[in-house]
Amino acid sequence: MLFLAITLSYLLGSIPTSYIMGKLLRGIDLREHGSGNVGATNTFRVLGPAPGITVLLGDVLKGSVAVLFISRLAISGLPSYEWVKVFCGIAAICGHDWTVFLKFKGGRGVATSIGVFFALVPQAIGIALLAGVVVILLTRYVSLGSISGAILFPILVAFLPFAWPLPYFWFALLAALLVVMKHIPNIKRLIKGKENRLSFYRKGRRRQ
Repeated sequence: MLFLAITLSYLLGSIPTSYIMGKLLRGIDLREHGSGNVGATNTFRVLGPAPGITVLLGDVLKGSVAVLFISRLAISGLPSYEWVKVFCGIAAICGHDWTVFLKFKGGRGVATSIGVFFALVPQAIGIALLAGVVVILLTRYVSLGSISGAILFPILVAFLPFAWPLPYFWFALLAALLVVMKHIPNIKRLIKGKENRLSFYRKGRRRQ
């Protein structure tokens, strides 16, 4: 049943919410507009705030459902349910980052990771999320806020006074590394001063 739970978590994470939203609302492929990324930020940029928030919540929900519900398929006969939740969370994040429905190209995994960790370590992810939002508000760089929150997150899991299982720390560290890795193009643009800032009024053009 563990294999089934992991597979279902991956498939749930693979649902390309932003791609579906683009097709439903405008009949467009979001990979051909804005930054070309299939995530909540590009949905916000191209389609507007309401679709962007809808996609954000959908991506968060994918992670939470995988950890809280799909993982229960593999409870029996396993020595550590905590590891089952970790495996299902990893599968959901990987599904979002490398979705089978879009030829294994997906988003950057931030929102789905938030959903996963709200189900596991809500205090740590809440503080990391708040820190990321502050960075975004100060700089208008969503990528910088995402990277900052990701780097801070495993540190919070390690040092906040909560009795979280050790697997959660290793998972937090892995998820943070994945987020940073997926943002390498953004990091290069930030260094060059060419990264797009978030705007509530202007829709972006596709980055060549």
